[in-house]
Formats: sequence, structure tokens, C-alpha cells
Amino acid sequence: MEQSVFRFKQFSVAHDKCAMKVNTDGVLLGAWRDVSEAKHILDVGTGTGVIALMMTQKNAIAEIHAIDVDNDAYLQAKENFENSKWASRLTSFHSSLQEFNPGMKYDVIISNPPYFIDDLKTSSHRKNVAKHTVALTYEELLSGISRLLADNGRVLLVLPVFNLAVFRKIANEYRLFVTGLTEVTAVAGKAPYLLMLQLEQSEKDILNSSLTIQHAVENFTEEYKMMTKDFYLKF
Repeated sequence: MEQSVFRFKQFSVAHDKCAMKVNTDGVLLGAWRDVSEAKHILDVGTGTGVIALMMTQKNAIAEIHAIDVDNDAYLQAKENFENSKWASRLTSFHSSLQEFNPGMKYDVIISNPPYFIDDLKTSSHRKNVAKHTVALTYEELLSGISRLLADNGRVLLVLPVFNLAVFRKIANEYRLFVTGLTEVTAVAGKAPYLLMLQLEQSEKDILNSSLTIQHAVENFTEEYKMMTKDFYLKF
């Protein structure tokens, strides 16, 4: 979905650097699940660092690491972390997932991964890296997650509806199984465009749900407002 200005309620310094352009998918993912039990959280492909910052608001003790292969994104996340009240618990790394070796495992790994697999790519390399599986294929993503996920850990991510079958097949090969699935519809009456997935290392009954973001343009549903209310100053 389109990006919107997002301003954290609990930033310790209220100035323009605290306002970020973020897309709705990332906000949904960060707000979706309770992570209060986690001690170590990894945000893969952090971008401006929004999801990592949301994790600090949802968990008062966790150490959060955030990685991004794009240098400009890494620098922006680093600046946003340093300007937040949770700077001591946030660390950004300029690294690909494939090369990231922190010497530890994570209780929660969260990611808004590349969207497309075989779609036509744009002329912008940075957009290709961000939106397509150029720098991180699903196989590489799941291999890295499997390597870094703690026993009994959880994976939280968003995925286009049309990529579920291929993604799930690869995930199962790494002994990662869907245990939670929320279908997201942008506007009431439309078909779902996005899935929020929870993966774990053991098979369980899948908790299915659905979410509609808007009744119409700029008219957010109450369920969306309730899910994200702790992070927006206003709609």
C-alpha cells in the first residue's frame, strides 16, 4: 500500500527526524503479534528501522538487532535508533542476511521480505533489491532464519498472497511451518492482497484470521485502528 507519515507516540525527542515514511505492510507486521516474551529480536531488511522500533515499544527488555544490505537504509535506521529513547537496546548492522553472523540465536525474527520472484524488474537497482528477490531469495531468507532462530523461536513476516505456495514449500524444507496466518484486505469488498505469517519449528494447528484496513479511501476500519493505535499519533 501507499506510504504514510508515521510518528511514534513514545519518541523521547519530538522533532522532524522522528517522522518517517513507512508503508502499511510494515506497520501491520510490527503491530500484529505479542513479542513480550522475547529476549533477542532480529529485524531482517529493516529499511528505516520502523519495525525494530515498534518491537522496542512492545517489549521493554529485549535486545533488538536490525540488518539491511542497503547502506543508505542502514544509515537511516542507525540515525532513527540514535534519536529514539530506546537507543541502548537497538543496534543496526550493514549486512546481508547471508553474511550476518552475530554468534547468537533469536527468539523472534521479523521481516518484510522482497515481494516478487519472477516479475519484471525496474531500471532502479535499489528498487529491485528492496522489492524483488535480487539480494535475498526466499531460499536464502529461510536458510538464514533457520540458522539464526532459537529453539522454540518464532518467525513473523508478510507475504503477497500469490507467493504463499512456493514460500511454504521452501519453508517446510527448512523445518519451518506456518502456525498463524492473517489475510489482509486493503479495502472492504476487495480480494486479500497480503498475508501475515507466523512460522515455528514444529507443526501445529494454524490460527487463521482476516483483517480489512479501510472501508474506503482514508476511512480506516476499527479493527485496523485497534491493532495499530499504540503506534500512530493520529489517523
